Amino acid sequence: MAETKLVVEHREQLWSLLIEAAQIEHMIMCQYLYACWSLKTGPDEGLTAEQAEAVARWQETVTGIAIEEMLHLALVMNVMTAIGAAPSLSRPNFPRHSEFLPPGVQFALLPFGGDSLTHFLYLERPEGMERVDAAEFVPAAPPPEPVAGPEVMPRIQGFLTVGHLYRGIEQGLSDLASRLGEPVLFVGEPRAQATPERFRWPQLIAVTDLASARAALDEIIEQGEGARGDWRPAHYGRFFGIWNEYQKLREQDPFFEPARPVLPAFTQQPYDIEQPQPQPADPLTREVAELFNLAYEVLLQVLTRFFTHTDETDEQLDALVHAALGLMAGVLKPLGIALTRLPFGPESPDHTAGPAFEMFYQMGNFVPWRNAAWVLLSERAAVLSRQCADCARREGVPATVSSAAAAAAGILEQLAGYVPQELRPA
Repeated sequence: MAETKLVVEHREQLWSLLIEAAQIEHMIMCQYLYACWSLKTGPDEGLTAEQAEAVARWQETVTGIAIEEMLHLALVMNVMTAIGAAPSLSRPNFPRHSEFLPPGVQFALLPFGGDSLTHFLYLERPEGMERVDAAEFVPAAPPPEPVAGPEVMPRIQGFLTVGHLYRGIEQGLSDLASRLGEPVLFVGEPRAQATPERFRWPQLIAVTDLASARAALDEIIEQGEGARGDWRPAHYGRFFGIWNEYQKLREQDPFFEPARPVLPAFTQQPYDIEQPQPQPADPLTREVAELFNLAYEVLLQVLTRFFTHTDETDEQLDALVHAALGLMAGVLKPLGIALTRLPFGPESPDHTAGPAFEMFYQMGNFVPWRNAAWVLLSERAAVLSRQCADCARREGVPATVSSAAAAAAGILEQLAGYVPQELRPA
């Protein structure tokens, strides 16, 4: 199938394509984490020694890929910020495609297994490679009509692969830089960039001009589909290796299941989905699911403030980075793994729960005034810390909830320390 040329005649069309890229990276990352946390861990869950060894390797590989998707999202944010566009971490709820993406680009939270691997390979496939998505992913509409040159309002543009999208963005950057001039295109504040020094992440690239923007996009393309056509070390190649090993183990043992039978644990019907979504009936499971969603919300709020900050000091920017990393590793990961071992409830006795990464509203920016934004951040972090501590005292709660509560308390202390004394709760 021939690729449609992505049209970028105006900055807003470029911004629209970058929003598509941000949503893709965000939702792919959530899918990978969900599948990774669903994996079983050893003989106590019915795995043989050979199977447990393979599953441990898969978990390490998929975790690494998910971390690289976080890098890709940060790089997209940097490009958006560099052209003066406000980054957005908002996205639709699972399972669905986004109104900001072509109908063929769809997402769902699936446990690790044949369907999820088929879906991951489809999403990560290099340009020019034909693959079929998993059976449950059927486009609900035809591809959008190509954008005509005279159009001035941005709208969805169709692309076949993620690499196709990024090469269109790269060409759009080059065209606009030539037409407007680099200083006019890259009008964003350099201090707003996520830098490798601040995040202690050497592969992170601060974007200030066309060369650095190209380098950021090339980093994403090479990690995803491979450099110069060599996809073996890229995401596609690593998933392909897992797929082959998974198929071999299934041939040896047709009953081999590497993952727990997880269902996304929504705590209320998603506001943007008509089809009813499963909600856990088990009280403890529901409470842990709510904690996970609350921590995920706080993480997105912290990252939103970092990428749209105003007059924060260097110490405050470092605090936002540390809070984000602490939420990911110290709160979300232990809660997400704990959920996958908790019962869903009597209506689904054969399933455990999985993190739904639930969005309860369209995530937006804070007001530009620093004190107001930090008051809101610290208030929400206080709610998270209190809820985690209360849950940790419940009988039968997984031990990981206590570690999450300790991490949340430390994050609250860090953020609240930058709120002026007169603006702290009595």
